[in-house]
Amino acid sequence: MELLMAVILLLVCLLISNVISHYIPFIPTALTQIALGIVLAFFIKDTSFTIETEWFLLLFVAPLLYNDGRHYPRKELWKMRAPIFGNAIVLVLLTTMVGGFFIHWMIPSIPLPAAFALAAILSPTDPVAVNGISKRIHIPERVLNLVRGESLINDASGLVAFNYAVAAVVTGYFSLSKATVDFVYMFLAGAILGVILSLLIMWVRFTLRKQGIQDVTFHSLLQIIAPFLIYVIAEEFFHASGVIAVVMAGIVHTLIRERTETLNADEQVLTENIWTIVLFILNGIVFLLLGLNIPSSMAATVENPDIGNGLAVLYVIMIGFVILSIRFIWSYIFSYSAYRYNKLNESIKPSLKTGLFISLTGVRGAVTMAGVLSIPYLIMNGNAFPERSLILFLAAGVILFTLVSATVFLPLLSKNAPTVTSEMDVIKAKRKILLAAIQTIGMEIDEENKTAAYELMNEYKMKLQQIHPKRRKDEDTAEEQQKMAEIRLIGLKAERKYIQELIDKKGMDEDVFKAFEKSLNHREEVLSNNIRSRFMYLIGLAFRGLKHFRLHIRKNNNAKLRLGKQIQIKALQAAIETLEETSKRFEKNDMVYEVILDYKRLIERLKKPSVRYNEKIEEQKDELRIKVMDVERSKIHEMYQAGEINREQARELRRFINYIESVTLNDRIE
Repeated sequence: MELLMAVILLLVCLLISNVISHYIPFIPTALTQIALGIVLAFFIKDTSFTIETEWFLLLFVAPLLYNDGRHYPRKELWKMRAPIFGNAIVLVLLTTMVGGFFIHWMIPSIPLPAAFALAAILSPTDPVAVNGISKRIHIPERVLNLVRGESLINDASGLVAFNYAVAAVVTGYFSLSKATVDFVYMFLAGAILGVILSLLIMWVRFTLRKQGIQDVTFHSLLQIIAPFLIYVIAEEFFHASGVIAVVMAGIVHTLIRERTETLNADEQVLTENIWTIVLFILNGIVFLLLGLNIPSSMAATVENPDIGNGLAVLYVIMIGFVILSIRFIWSYIFSYSAYRYNKLNESIKPSLKTGLFISLTGVRGAVTMAGVLSIPYLIMNGNAFPERSLILFLAAGVILFTLVSATVFLPLLSKNAPTVTSEMDVIKAKRKILLAAIQTIGMEIDEENKTAAYELMNEYKMKLQQIHPKRRKDEDTAEEQQKMAEIRLIGLKAERKYIQELIDKKGMDEDVFKAFEKSLNHREEVLSNNIRSRFMYLIGLAFRGLKHFRLHIRKNNNAKLRLGKQIQIKALQAAIETLEETSKRFEKNDMVYEVILDYKRLIERLKKPSVRYNEKIEEQKDELRIKVMDVERSKIHEMYQAGEINREQARELRRFINYIESVTLNDRIE
């Protein structure tokens, strides 16, 4: 029961952290989650949240790295193989050696092997926090690809180096030749096992499909548990690197999926949705657990009278600075050499800013904390592990130091960083596809299918609103909202003008006029005071006139009700004519077109307010959907060929189209 309550508490904190990040976007979600974990640790002192390295790697690291391997663009992985492997292996060993000597020199009470262990576990980077930062600021794409690529491998190399250093402290014995042979075996065996086991799982899935087992949920679950199975088999049965095995398995899975994705759209949609939830939970809980363990890790050092708190903090700052400096110097020298001697390899051009980007994105995280907490309390002769509490304090402090440094300095560096104009954001690409779909439906409208067409347009308009990027208080968004409000006010004034002219000619009843006037006033007030309000709300208000009108007439006044509908339809048509005449005043004609479509859908809805399920209309909508789906897929290919989106973005957009198609089919079946 205690474990269950702890899990529920962590999930609640996870939700709270994302709400906080929504209102304080400049602070990375990871840092918010660490802070929540620290606060939580002070309120639940009786509850233990011990991180066991073995299960932590299995439960968190294995699926997270498997997913990174699945989504990492293989062309970039191959193109940047030299800097990625350089950072993941050579830089890890360099950090272990140089950092270890520095720590031992600065704190002589930490033996050299223990200093090597601390430096080794501080060498792996954590891309999760960097990804959170990159969503809010611009980080050069090649730098992000480098960090993500090295993180696929450096967890394994850092943990191997850490384990051998700890073993040297515990046993007092270390063999460089044996460590080298073991490292090579673990790396190669892990890579080979990852490929073989991934292919084996794929073969099992295809075989089961041939046997008639087509259940989408079953195959999605098999994909989800794949990284856990692969990690356990590699670690327990072959003593290879489970981390490398799951990374290779993820890459192989992507290569095969590209050839089978279109054949299993439903499975891909379900699997990706499950992965989204799993990754959201795992990423958040990792940093919550990190925060929960920081107070206990630092407690012994803070309470130690031999080490002042100020001195301990100075140690953290110095070690963090040296670790990042090693990364900066290595990255600059490597980039300079690669760019000078092999320019055709598209290496990262060396510069001070690029070096700082690469250095600051080397944030340390959960793997570091999990590893350092696995340090034993005693060594072989029965004595206590030297300076274990201080090592825990330094590791926790360096994690916070690197994360805070990235949070503070990366936004400053990104202000003048060049942006990538050849690739658009996925959300913008989705909007572009949906707008193309709406335009396609508009071109297919005729007298026979216009009811179905406008209903389908409304469905796509709803999707367009659902994926609208988060509104921010920047100049571009405010200007766009203002223009849309101006367009809608033009239409509203045209409606009012028509109504006013009609009442002047005594073409309507006074009660009807008051009802329309009240509705128009309400809509205009909403547009004037809150330009960010959705027009779907205004569509509802458009019927307010009829609702008020119904309250003022009796049951025997059906003729007056029909007259009111006709008046409102003509008012809406007058708005459309006015918008078409004034469309040349606006640079973005698609905004005017969008408002006109809203009016046309509203007119169609007024003409046939009681239309419910109609088989003929549904068939017409299905025919239009087929044409729209073809246009959407063609649009994706067109954007990819034009360089507006990359391969991974194109793949995500295809999954988006498959998802819409799958949901539509399920709705029709039900």
